[in-house]
Amino acid sequence: MIDLKQANQALETDLHRKDATQIVVWAQATFGTGLIMSTSFGIQSAVMLHLVTQVVPKIPVVWVDTGYLPVETYQFADALTQRLQLNLQVYQSPISPARMEALYGNLWASQEVEAFNKYDYMRKVEPMQRALRELGATAWLAGLRADQTVHRQTLDVVTQQRDIYKISPILNWHARDIYQYLQAYDLPYHPLFEKGYVSVGDWHSSRPLMADDESDRDTRFRGMKQECGLHLPQTPGEAESLDSSFL
Repeated sequence: MIDLKQANQALETDLHRKDATQIVVWAQATFGTGLIMSTSFGIQSAVMLHLVTQVVPKIPVVWVDTGYLPVETYQFADALTQRLQLNLQVYQSPISPARMEALYGNLWASQEVEAFNKYDYMRKVEPMQRALRELGATAWLAGLRADQTVHRQTLDVVTQQRDIYKISPILNWHARDIYQYLQAYDLPYHPLFEKGYVSVGDWHSSRPLMADDESDRDTRFRGMKQECGLHLPQTPGEAESLDSSFL
């Protein structure tokens, strides 16, 4: 067990790029082989993948493949995996897309948040829970940023999600920091960035940014919710208040 308050105070800085690397170094020294990272191969995923693997080259990289990702995401994932020599661990739902649709219909097309939550639990949350168990994870590096959702604005760099510690090295980065890092290391955005996407998940629940969108996350889940459930905490009540399933 670690003291969360003490850990966050020790890591409390202006959190520029150099500090993000120091946070990864601290995480590796603290958690050792229990440290994993996750990726969605989203718009800016190259940043975290590069940042972390410069410090921990063989870290298990968990990718939850829902079976509904855009073609461009699969191609982007393949290219980054080869370029960065990722130790990629792919997890999927035991329920195939065809079976899920036969039993429950197109859950993502529903106007009910509960249907989205059911979809997210089957295709994302359960596979991630299984990955954490099978890999023996005690800590999880994630590319969360405070400016992405209301919930993420409340986070510290180090948090605890049930029995797993969550470390967010780029929590206080902004779009400019992301751009500068990508430029410095000649890393790519996701291909759909050039088509106006600022956030991308499944093909049926992502769209380009529109002029009247209030935030990047309005382009996901038809604006009905902000989180898929992978990065929500601690109690069912908190999760329910954010209209999402929880991990």
